[in-house]
Formats: sequence, structure tokens, C-alpha cells
Amino acid sequence: MQMQKENEVKVVNIRMVREPSLYSADPISSPQDVLDVIANELKDYDREVFAILNLKSNGQVINLNICSVGTLSSAMVSPREVFKSSILSNAAAFIAIHNHPSGTPVASEEDKTTTKRLQECGQLMDIKMLDHIIVAGESGEMMSFKGTGLMDEIAAFKPSMARER
Repeated sequence: MQMQKENEVKVVNIRMVREPSLYSADPISSPQDVLDVIANELKDYDREVFAILNLKSNGQVINLNICSVGTLSSAMVSPREVFKSSILSNAAAFIAIHNHPSGTPVASEEDKTTTKRLQECGQLMDIKMLDHIIVAGESGEMMSFKGTGLMDEIAAFKPSMARER
């Protein structure tokens, strides 16, 4: 057994591992394109799954990363996990996607809060969040934050700073 020296600093490296492909090299230019690429992958999960599509600057998909697998009604989303694959993929942008096993593609307040947080983190790292898409249970119906105007609404929202007296 090797003993660790007191001042020893371990050297590590991080690598992405390629998995079998799910989609073509066609660029993403609309929420329907995203749905065509990923809806079938997410609609059969019995719990919430949060994933991102990392994109090149021309909209071409680099990869899909499943960032979180949660419970029946929620998935914990950490910006740290979301942006890990974006940075390693040298992505210019990303699209967030998650499913609602309940079958209703309606954004919850938590979905909106998560979107705002990811938008802000992406701005800091110069990785643009293009959309957040919710895929409904087995039907595969979807709701696009961009398509409904929620992306712009969330980006413009500035919480008021209430002063304590």
C-alpha cells in the first residue's frame, strides 16, 4: 500500500466518453427540431430527467448530456453539472430540456427559476441558453420557453430589492 505524502498534490484529468448517437448532424433552428431529436428519448421516463443539447455556433448539435435524473415530480438541477459538458464540448450555446412524467407540458415556478439561473450562469461563461423545452409524458407534447415568450420574459425579470426598515 502506497502512503500519500503530506505535500502531495494529485493530478487528475476529466474526459468525456462518447455514447451511441441519437440524432443527425442537422442544425437546430426551432423547438420542433429539438422535439424531433430528443422527445422520444425523454417521453418514456417515469421520473423527471433534465438534459441539455450542446450546440456549435451554427446550431449543429454537438451532444446531449443528461444532467439530472430526479423523482416523479422534480429533478435537482445544478448549473455546475449543466455547464460541465458545455465547457468540455466547447459549446457556443445550449438548449435545456426536461420531461414532465405527469403529461402536462406547463412550466412550474421552479422551472422558471431554474431557467433564469441557467441564463445568468450562461451569460457569465459566454454560453448562450437558447431555449428550455418541456416534454410531456408519453404524449411527447412540448412547451418551448422561447416559443411562448417566457425566455425573454424571464431574461428581463429583475427581482425588486425590498429595503428592510
